[in-house]
Amino acid sequence: MGSWHNESPVMIRIFTSLLAIFFLGALASASAAPVDGGHARVELIAERSSVMPGETIYAALKMDLDPDWHVYWRNAGDAGLPPELIYRETSNIPGGAIGDFVWPVPHLLPVVEGEIMDYGYSHEVILPFPLMIPANASGTVQLDVVADYLICEDICVPETADVSLTLNVGEPVPDTQNGDMISQWIAQAPLAFVGEAHVDTEATPWKLSLRGEPGLTRDADIRFFPFGHEISHPAAQPVSFGSAGATLTLTPAGSAPLEGNLDGVLVVEHADGTRLGYEISAAQGPAFENTSGLAAIRSGKGGAGGGSSLLTLAFFALIGGLILNLMPCVLPVLSIKAMGMVSAAASGHANELRSHGIWYTAGVLVSFAALAGAIVAVRAATGSATLGFQLQNGPTVAILALIMFAIGLWLMGLFELGTSIQNTGSGLASRNGAAGAFFTGILAAVVGAPCVGPFLGVALGAVLSQPAPAVFIVFLAMGFGLALPFLLLSFVPGLKRLLPKPGKWMETLKQFFAFPMFLTAAWLLSVLGALSGHSAVAWTVAGATAITFAIWLARRGGIPARAVAAAILVLGFAYPALRANAPAAAEGNSAAYAAKYETEAWSPERVSELTAQGRPVFVDFTATWCATCQLNKLSTLKTAAVQEAFADANVAFLVADFTRKDPVIAEELKRRERAGVPMYLWYPAGASEPDILPEILSKDLVIGLLAPS
Repeated sequence: MGSWHNESPVMIRIFTSLLAIFFLGALASASAAPVDGGHARVELIAERSSVMPGETIYAALKMDLDPDWHVYWRNAGDAGLPPELIYRETSNIPGGAIGDFVWPVPHLLPVVEGEIMDYGYSHEVILPFPLMIPANASGTVQLDVVADYLICEDICVPETADVSLTLNVGEPVPDTQNGDMISQWIAQAPLAFVGEAHVDTEATPWKLSLRGEPGLTRDADIRFFPFGHEISHPAAQPVSFGSAGATLTLTPAGSAPLEGNLDGVLVVEHADGTRLGYEISAAQGPAFENTSGLAAIRSGKGGAGGGSSLLTLAFFALIGGLILNLMPCVLPVLSIKAMGMVSAAASGHANELRSHGIWYTAGVLVSFAALAGAIVAVRAATGSATLGFQLQNGPTVAILALIMFAIGLWLMGLFELGTSIQNTGSGLASRNGAAGAFFTGILAAVVGAPCVGPFLGVALGAVLSQPAPAVFIVFLAMGFGLALPFLLLSFVPGLKRLLPKPGKWMETLKQFFAFPMFLTAAWLLSVLGALSGHSAVAWTVAGATAITFAIWLARRGGIPARAVAAAILVLGFAYPALRANAPAAAEGNSAAYAAKYETEAWSPERVSELTAQGRPVFVDFTATWCATCQLNKLSTLKTAAVQEAFADANVAFLVADFTRKDPVIAEELKRRERAGVPMYLWYPAGASEPDILPEILSKDLVIGLLAPS
């Protein structure tokens, strides 16, 4: 006991020394303290604290960067240099034992927007590399290197850091902390691309076509990072999708032809934030079929097709419905509603005005709900559905034309619907006014639905393939937008003052509104002619004559005369509808329609033939009943400037006429996720897949397609 007491200071010193040696040995593998290179703390780390002779492990260069500073990827982009390790002879691990960096997928580093783009890393980067331990190693092994790197913020500074890694030799012992970090950064390295990749350098600009990789979904952001400098680094890379993959548009860096394959990393970032890279080597060749034509879905974090994206779509449908009030399809019908609102306001009863607004809104919503239900039913029966299908039906168009004509006669004063300015306060007028407002809402929705293309074509194309509840939500939002102005006029007291006071001017204005109705009827007759032929138009004109005669006869008075008038009225509506439904009456087809514009009829086969010849191709998906289509023809496609530009560039102009039902055209619209016409496809010279143009065209936009890139 005493001996121990006397010798305890010596024993304690020995014990402490042994502990120090033990811990120093255990920690020998821990790299020396990080070296401050100036704007980065740099060190070497390894996945093992103790290694076996002859084995290969992963070590890594770890760099913690100052805020807002960055270092570069293996291809720095327009400017910069990647980090490298310079071997020092003080190492007892041979220089040849050090493998290449495993490069994690990079990020874009815009230097001058649109002009200079770099690729690299910010905040922190770990660059793993394989390290082979000498077979004759014993004791400890040491790797001494100089980390040489360029680090940039607003300025660039070349920096170096002398860093070392010392490892014990013996039984393998993992370094859990550093091993986990290295594994996480190795996981960020590009994966092998399991699909196929072609780069079409004959197209201008180039097309990078990808197929077979399941990660190429439409909710993803996709960017190609080249290993070389064959493409413009700052240029945008528009992406479109198809059922088989995706196609990126790449701008070549110069006029020199591409030699060999185009190599690089494809980075795919999904809506949930998942970011994956794929190493690809794209052989030169034509773009794959069905890898383009569909726009990307940018739904933001939270996933495509989620609740937030549906609410966004419903909001834009509401805005589209508001704008629909200004479309020429709807204005004639709204003139009736305007008259009813002025009359209701003149009664001095707030309830009368509110009743008009509620019943009109109900009519619109019922009609849009019925339209959504019809689309869901048609889709279930045929596999696809498009907007405007109601105007592809001859009997429907004939009846609509007769209704517009009859409304025109009413506005001219040839008959009354049971309400007038003088009896707006009576109970009968209240009931009839409500019925009239409801009917006006239905009519506005039926006539206006095909006019939504310019505002909601892409969005509705996406929603038409969604579950039935989503279709109903979006269509009801659109209907509510259409009804909203009149609903606000009905319920907001201050807005009531905006309505003019009644007077004799109302009768004059009422009669004036008859002429837009007659013009609408004439337009519908032109649609009917394209659907069911001239015979159906003639019988519809005869029906309009019969309706006019029935009204004249009913005004003569007497029960027999009114009974005969009622029978003639029913016949005036029914018989033209029956004649319009006769299959033999149909005369129009796509080829005949196209011939009027000195173009060719569209077909997938004809597109393939023309693109194989290297000709640029413009395709107009149109219909007689599509007001936007006709406006684009008059303002752009039929102008001398566009026709001359097309002729000079040898553009093949194809027309896909959707006036009548056409399953091939319907399938193409579905493939491109468009709700209906108009749709314009542009195939640049040599391209096998098209760009989808906006629904509203301009001469500058179309002629600009022909300008050299």
